[in-house]
Amino acid sequence: RYICCWYYPCSAVNTPASRPLTRRSKSYGRSCVEAPSYFWQTPGHLTVLKVPTSRGAAKSQLITNKVDPEHIALLVKNEWKLSYVTPLHHFRHTQLKSYSRHLAAFIAAENQQGVAVEVGLEAGFKVTFTAVLGLAETDEDAETVFIQIQSKPAFAAAADAPKVVWRGWLTCVNGDPEYLRSLPSDFVSLPLFCTSGSESLTTLVKTWFERAFDCNFGSLALNSTTLNWLAALWTGCHPTCNIRHLKLAWSLPTQPPLDVSYTVNPQDAWELWNSIHPEESTDDKIDIKEVQSFINGLETHFFRHFKIYLSAGTLVKVSTALGSAHLDGKIKIGNSDYITTLLTLLTESALLKMPT
Repeated sequence: RYICCWYYPCSAVNTPASRPLTRRSKSYGRSCVEAPSYFWQTPGHLTVLKVPTSRGAAKSQLITNKVDPEHIALLVKNEWKLSYVTPLHHFRHTQLKSYSRHLAAFIAAENQQGVAVEVGLEAGFKVTFTAVLGLAETDEDAETVFIQIQSKPAFAAAADAPKVVWRGWLTCVNGDPEYLRSLPSDFVSLPLFCTSGSESLTTLVKTWFERAFDCNFGSLALNSTTLNWLAALWTGCHPTCNIRHLKLAWSLPTQPPLDVSYTVNPQDAWELWNSIHPEESTDDKIDIKEVQSFINGLETHFFRHFKIYLSAGTLVKVSTALGSAHLDGKIKIGNSDYITTLLTLLTESALLKMPT
């Protein structure tokens, strides 16, 4: 079952103990004799990461003043699947051209061995690693790295341009400073990994990274608390940037399951938020209790009209003109001026999700 409702009332690049040697049967971009990672025994593992109960309000910034507009254009509008990745051992931003060659060679080799990549793309691959300078917010943040894979269809004409078949990027924005400072100098933390493309290519890219930098990947599902934060932070931006709508989706544990879509007029959503966290407030910090009050207010209004307790279900998606986020770990960036707010929250989620 599915319910859809609308609520409109009358009106320079940062790359931030002796070890036994081990041998590998294959090497893609590193020596065959190398020191294994003991990251889980490093101080970084011992640093306790705490879930923040307050954070600063979202603020607009003309991000293209410090980040190449062409790079920003690669990040917005696409849908990205999220993963977390543990710190990269001996990763260097100065070696991106070398990494491009090694990853392309790895994908080609796996393809020749019969690993399915994508139908019709057997003619070769071009991989490009690019440093996206300017997204880092602190000295501890490493600069974002964008990866693009291009390929020609097997029967393409020589003059045909290769097409982009996969994109991904690793980033760290406002990462926990205590945690980042606790890492040994030969580790780089880019905990948030966003991908767009076939699952088979995503798997190959992750495999290459794991072999080359002794890291581990895991899926990054978002929780309802993160979605609540985004709903409140984005709504608070409405006076300076028209969010156009606040769309929320819940899943209720009924038999059969009931999906509820709830669209709120942006001005009314903002007035509710402003009654909880006044715009003229001198305190720039937003508390989790204010966020919960905002969501409770929306749920209460819905109950008055439809006699359905949304609080009994799970918030699974939040969407405005600034972006969207889904519980299963899929996001879209709709407006680059507020990208820092989103990436800060997602970086935090990635760091908290890593194994302890």
